[in-house]
Amino acid sequence: MQVKLFIDKSLEENAGMYFDKAKKLRHKLEGTEDALNDTMRKIELLKKNRAAAEKQKPKSTKKRERQWFEKFRWFYSSEGFLVIGGRDTTTNDIIIKKYTREGDVVFHTEMAGSPFVVIKGEGRIPGKKTMEEAAALCASCSRAWNLKVSYAEVYSIKPDQVRKELGLPKGTFMIYGKREYFRPEIGFAIGVKDGVVISGPKSAVSSQVDDYAVLVQGDEKKSDVAKELKKRFNADIDEIMQMMPPGNCKIK
Repeated sequence: MQVKLFIDKSLEENAGMYFDKAKKLRHKLEGTEDALNDTMRKIELLKKNRAAAEKQKPKSTKKRERQWFEKFRWFYSSEGFLVIGGRDTTTNDIIIKKYTREGDVVFHTEMAGSPFVVIKGEGRIPGKKTMEEAAALCASCSRAWNLKVSYAEVYSIKPDQVRKELGLPKGTFMIYGKREYFRPEIGFAIGVKDGVVISGPKSAVSSQVDDYAVLVQGDEKKSDVAKELKKRFNADIDEIMQMMPPGNCKIK
């Protein structure tokens, strides 16, 4: 180690000068150590905050596997029968051609612009309540909703009475034979069961959930009503929209 001495200064002056320098360096070092310690404390705090935030993050849940019938309108009747209905001409066509079997019951309205609705029998004979609920879905999803009428005439038939004739457009079928008529009230109920949005006639939905909303014909935009229902049920808005009536509505 070399020490530089100034010949124009005494030994005591040289020593004092180096003492002052050492003192300044010591203060500087102490300041650096304080800054370093402060930085390390901040880093540790950031690590703790990040770990806490990671714990609070909602765990990613596996997306629910949708059932085959969820591409259509659907509900389970108060007697436990699956009821499906078309959303448009394409799904009307698919329901009749692919998913209607002997023992099922088919519903349609006299007016144009109606879905085909089918009670899936699965070896059982549906009771009066299920028949009325299926007729109500058919009426409520028909043109009657936007016409704002209170009731609509619906009939039921067997699958072999529905036939596709040459030249008929998609979703359109010829109906033959005897029909059983119903005159259900137009209306809808919607709720959530086990995270799944369900809708249909009030009697069917109310038998499955404690909290539900009744929808009636109105002038509010479907999307605005769906936002209200999302807040109420904390459900996916796209699923809600799919399960709502075909036109503008309001919450009763």
